[in-house]
Amino acid sequence: MMLTKNQIKNISALRIKKYRDEYGLFVAEGEKLVNELLGTGLKAKELYALSDVSLLPTTSVIHVSIEEMKKISKLNTPSSVLGIFHIPTPPMEFSPKMQQLVVALDDIQDPGNMGTIIRLCVWFGISDLICSLGTADCYNPKVVQSSMGAIAKIRIHYLNLPEHITRMKSEGVEIYGTYIGGESIYDAKLSLSGVLVMGNEGNGISMEVGCMIDRKITIPSFMTGDYGAESLNVATATAITLSEFRRRTIKL
Repeated sequence: MMLTKNQIKNISALRIKKYRDEYGLFVAEGEKLVNELLGTGLKAKELYALSDVSLLPTTSVIHVSIEEMKKISKLNTPSSVLGIFHIPTPPMEFSPKMQQLVVALDDIQDPGNMGTIIRLCVWFGISDLICSLGTADCYNPKVVQSSMGAIAKIRIHYLNLPEHITRMKSEGVEIYGTYIGGESIYDAKLSLSGVLVMGNEGNGISMEVGCMIDRKITIPSFMTGDYGAESLNVATATAITLSEFRRRTIKL
């Protein structure tokens, strides 16, 4: 059965947030990624695949030709599988537990950074990721691809970040923020719980959120010479910072 123009149009529309929100669906491409999502229990609405793929037992698969896959795929090299998944019901209003470390994203824009940070959070055992309303949509296809299935293994909350940071402070939660010129993360006393705020790629942490930061920390540079990077990529900085927080939990 050949794909209709209407089917192709509806799948393509899911590249746009407006339609993802309207239909409650998102796109994932690649045999490994689709199997990862199916394995976590995410419900697939439709699966499109070339004939030579192996998928976990699930809903029926619609077999398509390579030419049809090219029409519905947005990858430079179309994969052998494309899945249309139902967006999970948003988690209940976020209420932090005092004994957990939470990551907060303040207007992160790049989908690749967003997907990588989601993977890092899962790797380092972060259960909740809170995002400002201006942060990239976690169901953007590029975020889904770069998250490598981690998108289904963490609770992601979009909320008014300054408002919720204020509430968390009032409940005694310590707020950390990454800054150039802050206290070296290797010397700082880090608690096992709290909120770690990562700022926008170009502007850093907003003034609104920044005025509520309790502890400003930085990753010191060991650069030599007059030329080099002025700062770290936000996903790289997240990896180093989370690693240092978690290192403190290891009993030597």
